[in-house]
Amino acid sequence: MRLTPLRPLFAALAGALLVNSAFAQTAAVAQPPAGADDHLAMGKMWTFENPPLAYLEQEYGFKPDQNWIDSLRLSSLRLGERENPWCSAAFVSPQGLIMTNHHCVRDAVATLGESQGNPSLVDAGYAAKALTDEVKLPGLTVQQLVQQQDITQKVNDGVVPGGDATEIGKRRDANIEAIKKEAETAHPEWMHQVVTLYQGAVYQLYSYKVYDDIRLVMAVNLQTAHFGGDPDNFTYPRWSIDFSFVRAWDGDKPADTTQHYFKWRKFGAQDNELVFVPGNPGSTNRLFTKAQLEYQRDVEYPMIVEQLKNGMQIVAPFAEDNPGLRTTLLGWENSYKSIKGTLDGLHDEALMAEKSAHEERFQQRVAADPAMAKEYGDAWTAMAEHVQAKREAHKKASFYGASYSAILERAIGIAKAVDATLDEEKRSDARDEVLASRMFGNPLTNRLMMDHWKRAEKWLGKDDPFLVAIAGAHRSENGVDWVQALTDLTKSNLRKDAFVKELVAGGAEAVNKCEDPAMKLGLVLWPLMRDAEEAERVVDYAIAVHGARLGRALHAVFGTKVSPDATMTLRFSDGRVKGYEYNGTLAPWSTSFYGLFGRNAEFADAFPFTLPQPWKDAKDKIDPRKRVCFVSTNDIVGGNSGSSIVDKDLQVVGLIFDGNIESLPNDFFYTQKKARAVSVHTDAIVEALDKVYGMSRITSELMPASGSGDK
Repeated sequence: MRLTPLRPLFAALAGALLVNSAFAQTAAVAQPPAGADDHLAMGKMWTFENPPLAYLEQEYGFKPDQNWIDSLRLSSLRLGERENPWCSAAFVSPQGLIMTNHHCVRDAVATLGESQGNPSLVDAGYAAKALTDEVKLPGLTVQQLVQQQDITQKVNDGVVPGGDATEIGKRRDANIEAIKKEAETAHPEWMHQVVTLYQGAVYQLYSYKVYDDIRLVMAVNLQTAHFGGDPDNFTYPRWSIDFSFVRAWDGDKPADTTQHYFKWRKFGAQDNELVFVPGNPGSTNRLFTKAQLEYQRDVEYPMIVEQLKNGMQIVAPFAEDNPGLRTTLLGWENSYKSIKGTLDGLHDEALMAEKSAHEERFQQRVAADPAMAKEYGDAWTAMAEHVQAKREAHKKASFYGASYSAILERAIGIAKAVDATLDEEKRSDARDEVLASRMFGNPLTNRLMMDHWKRAEKWLGKDDPFLVAIAGAHRSENGVDWVQALTDLTKSNLRKDAFVKELVAGGAEAVNKCEDPAMKLGLVLWPLMRDAEEAERVVDYAIAVHGARLGRALHAVFGTKVSPDATMTLRFSDGRVKGYEYNGTLAPWSTSFYGLFGRNAEFADAFPFTLPQPWKDAKDKIDPRKRVCFVSTNDIVGGNSGSSIVDKDLQVVGLIFDGNIESLPNDFFYTQKKARAVSVHTDAIVEALDKVYGMSRITSELMPASGSGDK
């Protein structure tokens, strides 16, 4: 996870796993693991090219066939921008109807409202009473995984074992680019992605069918989805009814998804039943070594937590009357609590001791086999050495940059455009980006930028050359006058498009002679940025090489019993609907509308426990016994937002939207003792559709009278 300015803010402001021969040889001689459940420390995020059929049969007496696997895959979707997916979703009708979380589409709904001159749309919600009322959400796509192919040997073509890590990394990068181009030529109708599994031990080519005409069908009120707000986030019991429906269109009609969609079950999830979650978890770090986790504990996560905490305090006053900023702030709050929970887990001595013991047993298994010991025995030591270098490299690469300054961004871009160490293509791209850039800057971005500089001073030291250059003449024994440094920047002629255009046209000679203070600063900053990025890239190549060795060792010891870390690509997990012990009492497997209205009353309808007016008006219509949320043992850490939760007959029984606070350390060491996935129960969705929003046309589409789903 990179510490970079959160750029969405700017918009708001202006078959079986095919393994290579090495895998086949080592897996064939692997012995049973030292700990009977050691493989489960990697969790249960199963890939579709390697479904755990034997495990499911042994654990539950249920062995799905290939048709079941294919239908689970093809009914599931990834949602977001074409090159930037961020959530999961699923087809839930034959007419392209898609269910996901409200928080997965709320930014798009807020943007739609602003474009319509209706900034309150995200708060008020939306219900398309007819098919013709469904409105397009620009830029939003869903992606259906239609093909997977093992490309491990192709990616490693020309790689010399034991060779220079940087050369290995560059060779793999070039091979990956060639593979993608070949795939695009063969199937231009699909979008192709090279997916790295087991830290580079396995590479897959995933090909997606992309639906890019996505229309809003129904969005609940923001406060309905966000009931309980930040205090209830990552907790349970919960009463958030966090769902939305969109629809994929094909031409002038809804997409035909007759072949693959999840049918709706009349009665939703029940206590202790077997359920599955197909979705696209973003990231986990379960294969990371102890040294890597200590780096995250000491450097990476504290930097991110600090950035988010400061950023939320700065943005909050500006967000009250700005729907776009408000939804951005909600995202930051969620990220802060998530990363802070993981960071707390990394400080948990007992949990880290379990992780260390697991790693030691893993190493012992490798050391016990002479062939494996020769191949992988020093991987942990080598990894630790490179991670130590990463600590300093990451700080510089993270803080060296323009931050929230459009002027510095232009200055650095111009310096890059005349950098003789770069090839012409990169210089040309830099020129184009500079000329296409637009100015921004206001009290909010100025405060965020000064916060960036102050945090950099803490992490890098006041004498770091990057900070010395930015501070300029405003350094003294008492520190740096960052306000004055910022004021000097705002006087730069780089604010003027005509000046920038003329300067770029003058080339290197004009740029090097330019006396504009921001431009002179850019010429100093760009080489520092370039070198810092390259230094981290070299370290990352080395870490990737040894990470791939550890991935191969993992297969050598555990075979295909382990699931790879999350990569924002399609997985599925198994689990049971089940409550748990907490705070000296019991968390029930489900909550009800009794609890929703009770919690609202107990907090006297005060934010964030307020109920929108449509819900107050419908209170007497709603059956208070109906379920609102429930928990299950499914492995969703890393982000499965928007994933349907289905039974063994692939019928929808709920919708994932969160995990409890106890689940957050599962990012690096999996356990299901108290970790739970939190879902909206289908009872709540149907009650909302029928009795609050007048959307019986959608419930009829979900549960046609002649259809199945009456289990």
